Amino acid sequence: MSQSRETQKRTFEAGIDDVRLDRFLAEALPDLTRSHIQKLIKSGQVTINGCQASPARRLKFSDLVDISIPPTPISKLEPEDIDLDVIYEDTEIAVIDKPAGLTVYPAPGHAGHTLVNALLQRFPDFDCFGDTARPGIVHRLDKDTSGLIVVARNEKARLDLVDQFKSRSIKKVYLVLVQGKLEPERGAIEAPIGRDPADRKRMAVVTSGRAARTDYRVLRYLKSCTLAEVRIRTGRTHQIRVHMSAIGHPVVGDKKYGRSSIPAPRQFLHACCLEIRLPGSGQIRSFTCPLPADLEQVLKSLDKGKV
Repeated sequence: MSQSRETQKRTFEAGIDDVRLDRFLAEALPDLTRSHIQKLIKSGQVTINGCQASPARRLKFSDLVDISIPPTPISKLEPEDIDLDVIYEDTEIAVIDKPAGLTVYPAPGHAGHTLVNALLQRFPDFDCFGDTARPGIVHRLDKDTSGLIVVARNEKARLDLVDQFKSRSIKKVYLVLVQGKLEPERGAIEAPIGRDPADRKRMAVVTSGRAARTDYRVLRYLKSCTLAEVRIRTGRTHQIRVHMSAIGHPVVGDKKYGRSSIPAPRQFLHACCLEIRLPGSGQIRSFTCPLPADLEQVLKSLDKGKV
């Protein structure tokens, strides 16, 4: 568990003219900070059309950017006795109903008390494959988003799930409460998402971002807001929150991408349905989980006209 990950190699093609190299990569690689990217460029880990360049180098349309991301030392992950609601498990995978407030995997500044730590306690051999920082993790939910997440229990299953996500054959459905009257009652939001140029801690709809699509269906209209079922066709960071905010209907309780007059303990976002092909048998299975009590209370208060 103390070993480092392997070097990652990525290639990107510039889709626009006259954008700084470091800014382009920061939007293409949202998990890396701009300062980290600048260090990689200065250390020769980045090339444009095979030639090294400075962070301020401006790209031209169709330039090919190659980046090598060296492994970083990872401290040993420790099992932690954290309650988990495991709604399905076999020898290949486990499907978890993740509570709000639980981070999926360790990150700088948040080394423990994550879903990974809880999984290590439940499955002692969970750290014997895959990414040493994120064993078994093939997708994620924001810390304050509740609901279904699938994890792999061995390398074969992990690769199978990764392929399913890449082919977009996995179905992920969310319940979301947004501000205002969302119209039309069915729709799709297609807009690229990348780092917000004005605030690197936020995502935004930006022309140089990665393609993203969010489909929605209105379930019912409530006082000054709308309850909708949302399916994401892509898995960009904060995708639903960014897309809904971009069309003027931010998620209720979302302090990062919108302000709400409706009291909510957190962002009203819950992963309620997950459909996958089981890596072991090849069977298609759908899993569901109900809206948690804190979000259910928000709806009850709206129905009673208390907010």
